[in-house]
Amino acid sequence: MELKRVVVTGIGAITPIGNTVPEFWDGLRNGVSGADFITRFDPALHKTKFACEVKNYDPTKFFDRKELRKLDLYSQFALVSAQEAIEDSGLDKYDYDPDRVGVIYGSGTGGINALAQELEQFYSQQPPRTPRFSPFFVPKFIIDIAAGHISIKYNFRGPNFATVSACATSAHAIIDAFNYIRLGLADVMITGGSEAPINEPAVAGFNAMRAISTRNDDPKTASRPFDKDRDGFVMAEGAATLVLEEYEHAKKRGAKIYAELAGIGATADAYHITAPHPEGVGAAKVMEMALKVAGLSPEQVDYINVHGTSTKLGDLSELRAIEKVFGEHAYNLNISSTKSMTGHMLGAAGAAEAVASILALVNNFVPPTINLFELDPEIDPKFNLTPNKGQQRDLKVVLSNTFGFGGHNASLIFKKLEE
Repeated sequence: MELKRVVVTGIGAITPIGNTVPEFWDGLRNGVSGADFITRFDPALHKTKFACEVKNYDPTKFFDRKELRKLDLYSQFALVSAQEAIEDSGLDKYDYDPDRVGVIYGSGTGGINALAQELEQFYSQQPPRTPRFSPFFVPKFIIDIAAGHISIKYNFRGPNFATVSACATSAHAIIDAFNYIRLGLADVMITGGSEAPINEPAVAGFNAMRAISTRNDDPKTASRPFDKDRDGFVMAEGAATLVLEEYEHAKKRGAKIYAELAGIGATADAYHITAPHPEGVGAAKVMEMALKVAGLSPEQVDYINVHGTSTKLGDLSELRAIEKVFGEHAYNLNISSTKSMTGHMLGAAGAAEAVASILALVNNFVPPTINLFELDPEIDPKFNLTPNKGQQRDLKVVLSNTFGFGGHNASLIFKKLEE
C-alpha cells in the first residue's frame, strides 16, 4: 500500500500570550511571558498563586447563552481554536466529503472545572444530600466531548475520538490523525488539544506533587527552563488546532500549505509515574523513531522545540537524549522551550508547540527560551538554547518533543514542503 503524504493547511491557537495565531506568534517572537497572578479563583491559601491564564477572553463573542450552559471552558477553547484553524485552511468554503474528514482532539484533564463545581455544590449540602446535578454535567466534563462538539458543528463524519496521555496528549492526537491520512482512511483531520486546568483542586494537586513553581515574588520569570534556579513548571491553559490534509487533496483544492508533517514517534520510558528516565532513554528512542519515519538523518534537523518544562529532572534528561541522538550536531542545532513564555498547557502543550514549530519554520525564526539567567552547571554550555532572544535562521526541518506523566513520549517532525 502506498503511504500518503500529510501536510498542514490550517492552524489555530488561543494561549496565555495571544488569543489568535498572529497574536501567539507576536508573543513568541518578542519573548512575552504569559505568567501572572491567578484571577480564576482566590489563590491566597495556595502555595502557588500564579499561572499562565488566557487573557481578555470573552466567551459571548463566540457562543450564545444556551451554548455556554453546555460547554466547559476547555471545550470553549477547543472550539475557538478549531474555528480559526478551519477558516484558515479554507475548508469551510470547500465542498468536502464529510465522511472523509475526522476529528481527533485531546485533553489531559477535560472538563475539570465542571467536575469541581458540580461536586462542590453537591458536597456542600448537609446529609442526606439531594443528588441533583445538571443534565449537562457529564457531557461537560468528559474528555472526548471537545472532539464531538467540533464534528457536530462542522458535520465532520470521519474518525472521531479523544486521546489522553497527560502532557503528551495533543501530540498523540496529531500522531493518530497523521496515521489516518497516511493510510488513506481520511482526506482531512482536525486535531489538537485543549486544557483549562486553573482551578483550586488542580493547583493544589500539582503543589502537593511539588511539580509547579512557587516563585510568587516574580511570576513573570517563574518558567525558566535550563536555568540553575528553576523550581518547577507554570500551569497554563488554552488550546491549539491543526488541520492536517492529504497532500494531493490539498493541492487539488488549491489550499495554502504551511509545512509537511513528515515524521512521528511514540514511546514509553517504562520507568516512573512522574519522573522521566534520568538518561532520557525513551526520549532518545522517540526522536530516533520520528527521524526514521521521516527518512531524515539527525544532521538535517535545524531546530528542536523541546518539552522543556522548567523541572530539574526533565530538562536535563531531554538534553541528554538529544546528545545521544544528534551527537556533535546537537551543538549546531537551535533548541528552545516556548513553555518559558506560554507556561505548561498540559494536554494542549503538544499542539501549541506544533503550531509554534510550524510558525518558526515558515518565518525562519527560532523563538527564544526566556528567563534563562544562569545556566544549570550540569548543562553543557555548547548547547544553543536560544537564550532570552529569538534568532533568525534558515529552517528546513523542525522537531517538536512532548512528554507526559506516566512515561509517555511523542515527537513530531515538520519540514518545508518539497513539491
